[in-house]
Amino acid sequence: MIKLKINNIEVSAKKGESILDVAIRNGIKIPAVCRHSDLEPQSSCRLCLVSIKGRDGFFTSCSTNVENGMEIITDSPEIKKLRKINLELLFSQHIEQCSQCNWKYKCKLLSLAKDYNIKITKFNDRKKSFKEKKFGPSIVFDSSKCIDCKNCVQMCEKQGIGYLTVKEKDGFFQVVTDSSKECVYCGQCITHCPSGAFEEISSIEKVEKALEKKYVIFQFAPAIRSSIGEEFNMPYGSISTGKLVSSIKKLGAKKVFDVSVSADVTTIEEGNELIERLNNGKNLPMFTSCCPSWVRYVEIYKPEIVKNLTSVRSPHIILGGLIKTYFSEKEKINPKNIIVVSVMPCTSKKYEILRDELKVDGLRPVDYVLTTRELGKLIKKNNIDFKNIEEDALDSPWNKPTGAGVIYGNTGGVMESALRTVYEKLTGKKLKNINFKEVRGLEGVKEAKVKIGNKNINVAVVNGLGNINKIDLKKYEYIEVMACPGGCIGGGGQPIPINNEIRKKRAQSLYKIDSGDSVRMAHDSLTVKMIYKEFLNNKKNIHKTCHTTYFPKNK
Repeated sequence: MIKLKINNIEVSAKKGESILDVAIRNGIKIPAVCRHSDLEPQSSCRLCLVSIKGRDGFFTSCSTNVENGMEIITDSPEIKKLRKINLELLFSQHIEQCSQCNWKYKCKLLSLAKDYNIKITKFNDRKKSFKEKKFGPSIVFDSSKCIDCKNCVQMCEKQGIGYLTVKEKDGFFQVVTDSSKECVYCGQCITHCPSGAFEEISSIEKVEKALEKKYVIFQFAPAIRSSIGEEFNMPYGSISTGKLVSSIKKLGAKKVFDVSVSADVTTIEEGNELIERLNNGKNLPMFTSCCPSWVRYVEIYKPEIVKNLTSVRSPHIILGGLIKTYFSEKEKINPKNIIVVSVMPCTSKKYEILRDELKVDGLRPVDYVLTTRELGKLIKKNNIDFKNIEEDALDSPWNKPTGAGVIYGNTGGVMESALRTVYEKLTGKKLKNINFKEVRGLEGVKEAKVKIGNKNINVAVVNGLGNINKIDLKKYEYIEVMACPGGCIGGGGQPIPINNEIRKKRAQSLYKIDSGDSVRMAHDSLTVKMIYKEFLNNKKNIHKTCHTTYFPKNK
């Protein structure tokens, strides 16, 4: 530990910490727009300038490390003047379209403009002619809003993709796409962009039209219940399941189902497939396939391991298929008249629902995907008081998930859920301790050796797509991969801001639900047992609703 002074206040710090991080920890405000704790400092917005006693000039506090005995000033007439100029220059390369921006109520740029009393239109917008670019059906990049902080570029590289890059044109550097690469639609560019230049391609209008005329069923992913409240200024990690259901019903949905229940089906099918592969020794390690960005990455960048992906569909695709087969038959509704809307923490799910190999009886299981943020916008648009709304219950039959289904929202959740079920199926015994804590946490790679009966199973959990290149795949029998840091709780469609502290709080809430649930293993679910008895009782129905095939794709 070292000692230093910030604004004549003595503080302690660790060697190697930045001035900005130390200031934030001690409640000392330094403005910073481009800084994100997931990334290395960019020093691009230059709003975090400070002065250091005994040194000439000014320093970016995000990239300047503390030293013992340092005396730092974070505010002075000169610093204020420089920050004001830098803010005005940032606005000169940012078209203001605030009403639809993801940062609408939390925008650091607008907040600082107010603090420093600047005219945001002082300079002409030099990017007013810059174009939008769509990344498949999932993401749109409006380069006229880009402030060139390069957070998106660094994050895309960290994900192991490098689709976003920087190019010099007409004397300016700008973010462009690399035509030799393919986007996997993970949406981390959105959650790490401070200026709203990246957004999901909205499905709000299509869903609104469907709600006016069709029989619309909403289903929401496990992670949504611990994040949607942030869109309404509730504390991070607030569990809002009942409010979520009530709000969706107010929008006009006929039914609201919980994808956590179909996650239990995924667990059973994936567990069966893992047991089969362990017994025959083929196509190991087996990889999870819940994450469509991971599947797309494998198909494009690692086609040699496509055969290692489990054939099991992701939970919301399974539930969509069951709605348009099992549910529609029971309720005597023509499946062509049912519209299924999935609320997902993910932008890549917008791409996933368009995959033809996922059709069931010629129909797409899911018609539209709304991100958590989009649902928040839709609820606000309809003046629904989310924080104070009376809570409502989920609709039968997909209303009673197990704890194993809920933790799918966390990195390691799919693995833990599967291991709970596989253990009992292989040994015929009940687990004494069903908490596989070795696969929990936010580390990019987690490893464990699990003894199940006479088998030792080596497993790995990877979150953050780039981390897949850090492990030797041959060491394991089973690997879970989620493209987004933290898994679905940190998905590209989740409320912003996102950082590890926020991810932890969201994750803790899901584990709290699991630990308090009376049923914590997928195969013990009465709902799942009923579905297997009444519909998933033959290979044809199981295959068409629960399994698929993936193929290598050309770039």
